[in-house]
Amino acid sequence: MSAVSHDIFANIPKKDYLSLLDKGEARASKVIEFVEFRKDDVAKAIGLPSSSVRYDDRMPQILKDRLREWANLFNLVAQFFEGDAIKTALWFKTTNPMLGDISPRDMIRYGRYQKLLKFILNALSENQH
Repeated sequence: MSAVSHDIFANIPKKDYLSLLDKGEARASKVIEFVEFRKDDVAKAIGLPSSSVRYDDRMPQILKDRLREWANLFNLVAQFFEGDAIKTALWFKTTNPMLGDISPRDMIRYGRYQKLLKFILNALSENQH
């Protein structure tokens, strides 16, 4: 398989290392618990009013989508740490000089998910070579 065709799948982890998904959908409480976000953190990260953040059948679609993206991202990092949830959580909570001395968790909280995803994919790609 060529490097190009292999790279198109680089944004999907090999498995659900952290048990954050159920049939491809994020397990909302597990995702939020993993990143230790409060309702206000989730609202800020997604750009929703706090009153719209809910984890039941009436959860806004954008929240479902973001939680699935976050679960995917957490699992990508967990894959690097060979499924170690403690190391993965520590990585997300620790300030990183390569991210401007901000933690990956705070990158998500400040709505910088896309930038963090690119950073992680680049780092994972470099570690494969």
